[in-house]
Parts: sequence; C-alpha cells; structure tokens
Amino acid sequence: MADSQSNARLRADAGAPRSGVIHVRTRLTADFTVVANALAQRRGSAVTVGVAVYILSLPSGTPVTIAALCAHFTEGEILISRALRELEAAGYLERRRERTPAGQIRTRTYFYDVPGGTPEPDPDGPPDPPRPSKRPVADETPAEEPSVALSEADPQAISVLASLRHVDPRLVLSGREAVRLAPAVTAWLAAGVTPAQLTRTLTTGLPDRFLTRPAGLLAFRLRETPLPAPPPPEPVARPAVPPLQTCDGCDRAFRAPAPGHCRDCRSARTGLPAAA
Repeated sequence: MADSQSNARLRADAGAPRSGVIHVRTRLTADFTVVANALAQRRGSAVTVGVAVYILSLPSGTPVTIAALCAHFTEGEILISRALRELEAAGYLERRRERTPAGQIRTRTYFYDVPGGTPEPDPDGPPDPPRPSKRPVADETPAEEPSVALSEADPQAISVLASLRHVDPRLVLSGREAVRLAPAVTAWLAAGVTPAQLTRTLTTGLPDRFLTRPAGLLAFRLRETPLPAPPPPEPVARPAVPPLQTCDGCDRAFRAPAPGHCRDCRSARTGLPAAA
C-alpha cells in the first residue's frame, strides 16, 4: 500500500526569526580575530569601530600610524585621526614612552582588547620590563631625551602647559615632560592659535581614566589634532567720502561735509588764489 503524501508546505523552523538578520555561521579554525561585543557594537562612528577591528587583526609589530591606516582605508587623515583619538579616549589605544636596553627612548603603541584588562607580558620586550605590557602593535622611531633646560624652553608654551592643571587637576606635568611638549605648543601658537583655544583643545573630551601619563595623552593630541583654519582677514576700512553739495554761489557741485561755497567761490570771497 502506498504511503499517503500531503501537498501542504513544510512548517518553517520555529526558532528562526521572522524579521531582522539571520546569521549563516561558518566555524573558523584559522585567520580569524576575536572581537568583544562592547567594541563591535560600540555606538558612534563606524570608522572608529572599523579601525579598531583592523588593528586587532594585525600581527604585533605592524605599523598603525595615520599614514599606514590611510593607505589601507579610503577615509582621509581627519577621519582616521579622529577615530584614533576616540579609541584612545575610550581606553582601547595607548601610546607609551619606554626606554630600550640601549638607553634610547621610543614610543610604543598598545591596543587593548578590553579597556582596563589585565596586561600580558610582551615576549619581544626586555627581560624585566618596569611595567607589564599588552599587545604592542608598532614601534616608532626612537627619540633621545631632550637636553633643553626648563629655563631655556619657550616661556609662553610652558605657561600654557602649566595652566592645564587649573582646568583638569589630573594634567600635572613634570619639568622634563613640559620641556618635551613645549616645541609642539610653540608650533600651535605660531600658527595663530591662542592659548585659550589650545587649552580647550587639550582639555576637552578627556577620558574618565588615564591609562598612561598625562604627557602621553597631551603629546598625542598635539601631534594628531588638525590645526584650525586661520580666521579670514578683516576688511580694510576705507575712508568715508564726503557727500556732494551744491555751491551757494555758482551752483557747482562739490564734495564737502556740509553745504556752503565751492573752493573757487571761497577764494573769490577771501581774495586768495584757489589751491591747485
């Protein structure tokens, strides 16, 4: 006896959503990156999330400068720089100055999977680092310690840096840090930025918790923040032109602040020759 068959449509899976995205997942065993939902679902700029995920996918030691990121993404320097600042303010990105075994000072970039997570030892670092590190992404060109004394630095730049603590008490700098930051502050002031504008740029939108010394955060902002456009030049005031008047003696038109006689009529009345 033949089995009975039904022409009714098969019932859809009861667990499948009726709207929204349906994930088609593939189990990956290589070439994948684990990203925390807090970062992948971060509200705000999609460029910031994209830059963060790209940096997480890179092997340690890969350059992540603005030029390197612009070579990979289609966005320009302004959007990439803004994304890096947002990641630094959120605690994902950290720039730290470290001393090499040879005695040189270099700036290293660290990227955290989760802000405030427990650091892991750096296998490529010195054997006994003074501070444990996590995910060193890239090294920048080593720099020597500044040899300029505090008394020889730009006094206006030092004054701007010293006054930052009045806006945010956490922005306390040592004399050596102020000397190192002074040339960048001088460049901003020479570009036409007032001390008040520069103070707002350095103190607005700071993170709730610093993962590095305040000098490192200030150095990043001084280096990566685009300079504001200079104000348009003020129009040159032209001297006012006197209105036209009609001479009371000869009805000739002449320019004067008030009605009266033209130059020739005034000369005839006084008996003096008219000026050329």
